Amino acid sequence: MARSGKATATRTRRGVRDAEASRAAILQAALDEFSSVGYDGARVDRIAAEAGLSKPLLYDYFGDKDELYKAALREAYVQIRAGEENLALDALSPEEAVAALVMFTMTHFRTRPWFITMLNTENLRHGSSVSAIGDRREIQSKLLVKLSDVLERGWEDGVFLRRAKPVEVYIMIASLCYFPVSNRFTLAEVFGFDTSEEGLNAHARRATEAVVGWLKQKGEET
Repeated sequence: MARSGKATATRTRRGVRDAEASRAAILQAALDEFSSVGYDGARVDRIAAEAGLSKPLLYDYFGDKDELYKAALREAYVQIRAGEENLALDALSPEEAVAALVMFTMTHFRTRPWFITMLNTENLRHGSSVSAIGDRREIQSKLLVKLSDVLERGWEDGVFLRRAKPVEVYIMIASLCYFPVSNRFTLAEVFGFDTSEEGLNAHARRATEAVVGWLKQKGEET
């Protein structure tokens, strides 16, 4: 009887792992598909095939195309926030923490172009799906708490002379990293801007100087 119970528990754990792996595969395939051809051009059968799963199973997990898109959009946010969590900003000096966040943001945008494309797609849809993600703000809250701590430490240490809201600082960082990646093809052709890994990393260092320099200037509280 005990052996049977252990076998059942093992099968249950394996089933949970398989379900989690299947769900993750679907979400990654969905991110690739939606970011490549947009919401209207995306095909659920292609997503299922890319994930190596059946279309009926995909519908079992996510219901329909709209729910799948919403789940993929949420996953895009979850992944970037998880990466920021790994930076251990609280163990760095305020200036080092800002630099680490800028470089991570640039690297994430560059190596995961689907993130930017998903945001572009959702903004073209006027945020209709992101507004339906129930925990959308909770997902972002950990970053804002950590960035708030960095800014407060910088203020208390006299390193930063400007009182800035964490969301304002993050928007500055994201903007400086977003533009050269989202416009990399036109910037390269029109201005000869270096959009290679080396070129974008150099831009990230300049962006760090801009953000840190702004924080070190006395100015109106944001």
